[in-house]
Amino acid sequence: MTAKETPALTEAGVPVRGARARILDTASDLFYRQGIRAVGIDTIVAQSGVAKMSLYRHFASKDELIVAYLALRNEGYWTWFNRAVARHPGDPRAQLLGLFASLRRQTLHPQYRGCPFLNALIEFPAPDHPGHRVAIAHKHAVRERLAALAREAGARDPDRLAAHLQMLMDGARLAAQTADAAFDGDAIAAATALIEAACSPI
Repeated sequence: MTAKETPALTEAGVPVRGARARILDTASDLFYRQGIRAVGIDTIVAQSGVAKMSLYRHFASKDELIVAYLALRNEGYWTWFNRAVARHPGDPRAQLLGLFASLRRQTLHPQYRGCPFLNALIEFPAPDHPGHRVAIAHKHAVRERLAALAREAGARDPDRLAAHLQMLMDGARLAAQTADAAFDGDAIAAATALIEAACSPI
């Protein structure tokens, strides 16, 4: 790395995060906790510590920032998904159930505020909104990945099982935001029943 490429450091010797990363981190936190429509550009500018001109240099519009936020959340989702699956190598049924066990832990976290993609679809129902399109693409990718696991697990109709499991996952994510925590283990029990019914010999 040349002197020109060496990142700036704080007094403690920690690399200073670039303006784009600070903006995106701040927007991601605010959008998730408060809702995308509720958070204005001025709030993001104030909390990220960057100038408004700098924000618009990196993100030409709020819609562009929304797309970047959802892309960042998408990366985090697949890291979570792959980690849950990796706990059960070579056992696709256990991998499917492992997703629900991991989802249970995730939804019980005190800072959990639901699925960012479902939240985006609720806030932006118009199909031509860029945030809506990104969220729909994410949901389609999840369905495809679930279908692949269902196929490996021996499901007679992997696409149908994937659709049922995705509806159950999304329902559990929404239920986690209600005051009723009775669903706690219900999603795992329901997933077990669906997988066994779909994969057992007729």
